Amino acid sequence: MGWPIHRPVGLTHYDAVRAFRGYTLITPAGGEFAVLLDMQGRVVHRWDFRGCVGFNVELLPNGNLLALCADLPDGNAARPQGSRFEILPPDPPDLYRFLGGGGSSLRELDWDGNELVVVENPGIHHDFQRLENGHTLILEWVPIDAEVKSRVRGGQRVARRYTPEWMIGDDIVELDTEGKEVDRIELWRLLDPRRHRICPFERRWEWSHCNSIDVDGNGGILFSARSISLVGRVDRGEDGEASLGWEFGWPEISHQHHATALASGNVQIFDNGMHRTLDLPYSRVVEVAPGSGEIVWSWQGEPRDQFFSAYISSAARLANGNTLVTEGASGRMFETTQRGEVVWEWISPFMTRQVGMNTNALFRAWRYPESYGGLAKRELDPGRHAAFNRQYGLGE
Repeated sequence: MGWPIHRPVGLTHYDAVRAFRGYTLITPAGGEFAVLLDMQGRVVHRWDFRGCVGFNVELLPNGNLLALCADLPDGNAARPQGSRFEILPPDPPDLYRFLGGGGSSLRELDWDGNELVVVENPGIHHDFQRLENGHTLILEWVPIDAEVKSRVRGGQRVARRYTPEWMIGDDIVELDTEGKEVDRIELWRLLDPRRHRICPFERRWEWSHCNSIDVDGNGGILFSARSISLVGRVDRGEDGEASLGWEFGWPEISHQHHATALASGNVQIFDNGMHRTLDLPYSRVVEVAPGSGEIVWSWQGEPRDQFFSAYISSAARLANGNTLVTEGASGRMFETTQRGEVVWEWISPFMTRQVGMNTNALFRAWRYPESYGGLAKRELDPGRHAAFNRQYGLGE
């Protein structure tokens, strides 16, 4: 469903009684900064990236910013031109810049934007997770065995001359506090080439296309794999060997993003809904009980076509039980109660250039409570950013 070209931007709705008070963190997809917003939707703090653009950011308890960044794009040369099969894709790692969600580095910045740690990796993409011991999990694209590729089912079947010899898979890598690798889970080895089929409308350039990772209360690693419409959990046995535990996927969800572990033990998922079976595409947020596989709560638009994002997007459960939803493709964020009532809404005015088009897309958003440690004794004054807020129509 489309949205008006001349729609308002910034804060469009705020129920001060039922909304969860705090500060919302975003970075425009392909933007050169990250911002914190107050409940009125005004910028109260900004980090400027240097020589790169952001995709996904999180605020750490010490006030540092962890940012997945990519090298500054070279005009419109980010993707091949012409029809989607006119040009054979390059070999890895040059291919990685053609795949959505890719980066080139993970950067930790202090409150003032100074770089503290920079981990460069051409295969890093989509998501990361800071662990309690200070280590960090990342997703990394890797070429997988040709023999495995030959057994992977699904994906578009086109003329042989347009089909690369290789296929891309996903690894989950643990880095220490200095950015050095200390552990690696070859996630693609845990998948079944026959059961975990690539969507028939997707290219066979990559198998799983993971877009999120999270750690649950038992130390399991949740992941979301878009191309095979699968949310799963990686468990470690007593011998340290990784195995694929709980699975939830197609046809209940389709091309989903952002699987997160809730305090209850349930899993929340942004179900994008692209390429649904026997139905038109629509998006929703679902909460799943892993034991039974039952969807115990969901939110969707009314009419359902009103809420749809074919790609990116997220849903984060807040401490009061509300959920902060990022309808990524349209640059819209909103907060909904458990009863489905929208109590806060904000539209991004930040336009970037992506694949030759202007967009206000947002990959993900987080809401931090006013008591969050990373915000302690920080100056969060929209007045310090008055000119920036006026420039983007966000008020004084």
